[in-house]
Amino acid sequence: MNTPLAERLRPQTLTDYLSQEHLVGNNGVLTRQIESGVLPSLIFWGPPGIGKTTLANIIANTTNRPFYKLSAINSGVKDIRDVIDKAKQQGGLFTVKNPILFIDEIHRFSKSQQDSLLEAVEKGWVTLIGATTENPSFEVIPALLSRCQVYVLNAFSKDDLEALLERAMTEDTELSSKQIELKETEALIRFSGGDARRLLNIFELIIGSFPQGEPIIVTNELVQKQITTNTARYDKTGEQHYDIISAFIKSIRGSDPNAAVYYLARMIEGGEDVKFIARRLLILASEDIGNANPTALVVANNTFQAVSVVGNPESRIILSQCVTYLSCSPKSNAAYLAINKAQQIVKETGDLSVPLNLRNAPTKLMKDLNYGQNYKYAHDYDGNFAHQEFLPSELSKTKIYEPGDNQREQAQRAYLKSKWKDKYGY
Repeated sequence: MNTPLAERLRPQTLTDYLSQEHLVGNNGVLTRQIESGVLPSLIFWGPPGIGKTTLANIIANTTNRPFYKLSAINSGVKDIRDVIDKAKQQGGLFTVKNPILFIDEIHRFSKSQQDSLLEAVEKGWVTLIGATTENPSFEVIPALLSRCQVYVLNAFSKDDLEALLERAMTEDTELSSKQIELKETEALIRFSGGDARRLLNIFELIIGSFPQGEPIIVTNELVQKQITTNTARYDKTGEQHYDIISAFIKSIRGSDPNAAVYYLARMIEGGEDVKFIARRLLILASEDIGNANPTALVVANNTFQAVSVVGNPESRIILSQCVTYLSCSPKSNAAYLAINKAQQIVKETGDLSVPLNLRNAPTKLMKDLNYGQNYKYAHDYDGNFAHQEFLPSELSKTKIYEPGDNQREQAQRAYLKSKWKDKYGY
């Protein structure tokens, strides 16, 4: 049989669909929308091999709608307009025949390509379903994003992937006729990187390596031997994508510019999107360097702007400059820890009352209620500082920001101690 195992096992109904109970379970949001017959435009955001395309197909089949599919890699504005023209002839707003336009890797569409979708989505000529592995907040233009519901598809768990292997052995006509013992699954799952399609492709490769009629015993050692030759490549849609970017970030955090530039080169040679790399540097500049060197965020932001304009191949030089700068910078995660602690306090304490002296008083009534009364304007005092309570009374003296152990933040600590004395324990 020439059809790949992943295609033979592709689910045809929501009942067969693996995981994602929050979307397709009995009370899932998509299940309710399908049952109501009114389906908004959607964007599916999740890792590769999670079933975004499959889910779009199931929705089209279940709702009996025409289905058009475009790939952002090889489709232009003309292709989009051709599909929209066909769709306009087949349905309209809120009709069961309203066609579905599925766009795979929608994050790769340019602004002009995304703009060409706006009228069709707004007027209901099509129901758009976009699939992306990247955060749509960064990659989808606001006008289009505001017209779509974004649904997150969660990564498969180990149990999900093992259940998929069991389904393959019992339900697939070709595999069910073989004597297969799945003795170990760790290597299969590790090499798949959580990608169900890749898992099935690897599994089929392993099964196919045994002579016809011979019992098949799948072990971690066997899988390791079969797959070793494939793991050196950088696959920007699979396991290597996540492994390399993880090693890249950890190398910069660990102040090793040599390793950081090496992993940068791996990503560039593998065709990684330079804006994806630059975004990760933006996050790192604040999360791992922060106030130890505030200029790091400026450099990272300028890098993002520069590579967005320059593109390949020259962006590699700009990225290398930023990566080496960030690697050689002093490190601090104090700002990151501070917001984590603050959010946890908010979750635990709820909406505590803002002190009266800090409240806004735009009306006479609010002034009569003492809003803003006794507020001390810092610039009216020596050193531009006036001792007063800023936190809700229940949180008085709670220290949330703990400066890191570096020259700049130690200076911050000394400044805070000089102002607040022993109140926060600096």
